Amino acid sequence: MVGDEARPSSATDVGGAGSWRDLLAAGRRGTVAVLCGGVLLFAVDTYVTASLLPSAVGEIGGERFYAWVTTVYLLTAVVASALVGHLLALWPARRAYALALVAFGIGTSVDALAPDMAVLLVGRALQGVGGGLLAGLAYALIRTALPRRLWTRASASISAMWGVGLLVGPALGGVFAEIGRWRLAFVALVGVTLAVAAGVPAGLRRSSRAPAVTPGPFPLASVLVVTGAAAVLSVSGLAVSGSGVTGRGIAVATGGLVVALGLLAGLVVVERRAGLAGARVLPAATFRPGGRLAALYLTVTVMMSVAAVEAFVPLFGQRLGGLAPVTAGFLGVCLASGWVVAEMVSASVGRARWCATAGPSALVVGFAVLTVSQRAAASPALVLAWVAALVVAGAGIGAAWPHLSTAAMAPDGDLAEPADDGEGDRASAAITMVQMLAFALGASYSGVAVALGGDPVTSARLLYGGLGVVAVLGAVTAVRARGAVPPR
Repeated sequence: MVGDEARPSSATDVGGAGSWRDLLAAGRRGTVAVLCGGVLLFAVDTYVTASLLPSAVGEIGGERFYAWVTTVYLLTAVVASALVGHLLALWPARRAYALALVAFGIGTSVDALAPDMAVLLVGRALQGVGGGLLAGLAYALIRTALPRRLWTRASASISAMWGVGLLVGPALGGVFAEIGRWRLAFVALVGVTLAVAAGVPAGLRRSSRAPAVTPGPFPLASVLVVTGAAAVLSVSGLAVSGSGVTGRGIAVATGGLVVALGLLAGLVVVERRAGLAGARVLPAATFRPGGRLAALYLTVTVMMSVAAVEAFVPLFGQRLGGLAPVTAGFLGVCLASGWVVAEMVSASVGRARWCATAGPSALVVGFAVLTVSQRAAASPALVLAWVAALVVAGAGIGAAWPHLSTAAMAPDGDLAEPADDGEGDRASAAITMVQMLAFALGASYSGVAVALGGDPVTSARLLYGGLGVVAVLGAVTAVRARGAVPPR
């Protein structure tokens, strides 16, 4: 049974929009710091290796496994995020969060001490397990640690950590790699992990409840399908990574993308057949006739898959815009910047349903401009148009994200009293799983599009245009999903 501290205690807890001051009031700021800190660890670690890995490989070797450093990390993170709902049915929330931090901390320590690439990959796998759990638990614990009126702002704060990670991760790795001390980047992450862990007892005291229900059967079939899809996407991405991509590599990557989409369709079949009391990783409301949760997850999938473009923006900034690497790097964070700013504004001003539908439409506009404006030897004015389009696209994601993720936390539609049947935990945790699988899908398509183009202009148009078509699908599903978003 959920304790009194974990429940909204009055009508005032579910009414109104809350405020940022309310979110950071005494007794809550520790909770926000712990949840945001866990996601920040995962986000920074996702990006940190890009800048330090060349130095690491130069010292410990293993260049042929270069791409696997990221692949292993994301693969284990996706699988771990799929298990969050079942974990919360077995363990109290604070213990589950502590487990995630222990896994992440051990993995990071292994990386800091790794004598060779094999050990480094083991550490990255453990980091992925911990990071996937931390990201999934963050949304699940919002429900029990904070009153309903603050869910939207809390969701925006957690999501903003990805923007911070995109800025801090490469800088952290780059600084230590520059001075020849790449291991210190992982040491710094161990220190932050210990700091977050120190805040868990007080920060998550409102979530220190026993599991709400007797754990159901382990969702083995669903987890295997999710694992298969993540593995196929990871391997297919390797086929078009780096230079010297061959026709065979493109065929492997394209085939992998098709197989992964088939596996995800199979996940829907497996989950639907599981029934209300079956072993699932998605909430039962996802498959309810006339329900809107499926459209909500589809909209999130579209937005996250399109966001994967950020990894390729600097490439075309250099090849088509003639930008220096540092300047191209700033171009690459335009989407993330628009995302972070827009979600903070969106969470503050309300108009949840309007933001949830207008955001995906802005995403379509941004990618339409990017598609038609790709030119060789682009002028400064055209580069500024790319900046504006990326900011608009990112703002579209940011405007919709906090409201869609908040709606997913109450799959039964009961906003006044969080469900105590495990469905809310499952729905909240599924946000991260869907987000990561979608990002992997987008990254896989992006690699294929860039490889198929042949020349930079064609590659850029295939990349932006293809993802723009996907964004149109999101604008359509958002209209259906808006009914799941509480008006405010």
